[in-house]
Amino acid sequence: MVIKLNNTEVGNFLKPYIIAEVGSNHNGDIDLAKKLITAAKEAGANCVKFQSWSPDSLIAEEEYQRNQVYNDSPKKHFGSLRAMCEKYYLRREQHFELNNYCIAAGIQFISTPFSLQEVDLLEEINVPFYKVASMDINNIDLLKYVASKKKPVVLSTGMATFGEIDNAVKIIEHEGNNEIVILHCIAVYPPKYKDINLRNITTLMEMYDYPIGFSDHSIGSAIPLASVALGSCLIEKHFTLNKDMDGWDHAVSADPEEMKNIVQESANINIALGSTKRIISDDEKAKKIRFRRSVVIKKDLQKGHILSEEDFTYKRPGEGIQPDEKKYILGRKIIKDIKADELIKWSDLQE
Repeated sequence: MVIKLNNTEVGNFLKPYIIAEVGSNHNGDIDLAKKLITAAKEAGANCVKFQSWSPDSLIAEEEYQRNQVYNDSPKKHFGSLRAMCEKYYLRREQHFELNNYCIAAGIQFISTPFSLQEVDLLEEINVPFYKVASMDINNIDLLKYVASKKKPVVLSTGMATFGEIDNAVKIIEHEGNNEIVILHCIAVYPPKYKDINLRNITTLMEMYDYPIGFSDHSIGSAIPLASVALGSCLIEKHFTLNKDMDGWDHAVSADPEEMKNIVQESANINIALGSTKRIISDDEKAKKIRFRRSVVIKKDLQKGHILSEEDFTYKRPGEGIQPDEKKYILGRKIIKDIKADELIKWSDLQE
């Protein structure tokens, strides 16, 4: 199946759609957010994605009281969990400001809603599709509400069993929405290589007719590019201007140079995958003439000589009699004198 995300066709083994995931890497700074949008556009990403949540819509007071700091990130943070959330969340008016900035920059604005109210906000902006975060794969109310908007749904599957994935897909389908992109995802920042299991992409392709992509939290660009070799239709990668910045996700994000590399090399890998048919290109055909070998006479031979294996070897170029045609010249008489290191031709042989 092929669906359209923002008028771009997305399907398995097609050129991958690239989402530059800013998330909260703007650190609550609208100017930094705009710089990230510009950099994502320059890197060639198809869209730039933020997150739509507030301190009240994301975390319960009990968690704020119990978990004063997040300590599972490679980067240091400041203050309490509530203080970080208060600083990092995107205000309502900032959504519209950043969407307008994206329009001017020529790149699509997308955001992940974390509540029904934030879906309504994104509907006001008229985003072309929705991204559902891994944490909400079992959030039935949110899945139904997003699906009811009749726009494509990009579904991350981190932390989920196949049963949970299947249930989420069925919930979206039940709302009459069959425009789904399923993303293999490991919701650890960064995951251990042994836990990434990229072959799940192939498994999901076997399970569903929907496009399958990859939401990546690994360090660097190797793993998302490897996913393209498996046919991944979409790559979502966290994006930053500087991995050393303080904040939740900068350390596991792609910087502009890495994002540019992901964009360019994913397109190249997709092209290079080519066909399952064996095709000899025109370039290879031309090279075959220069690089393959032909039958070459070892020493001067006189007209009337009967050819034996001791008379010839094989050397470039390949424009003469081929090595695998040897049996057709053995025991044949030559009808002209042939000098050493000369290619023998069919016309040099008696019929």
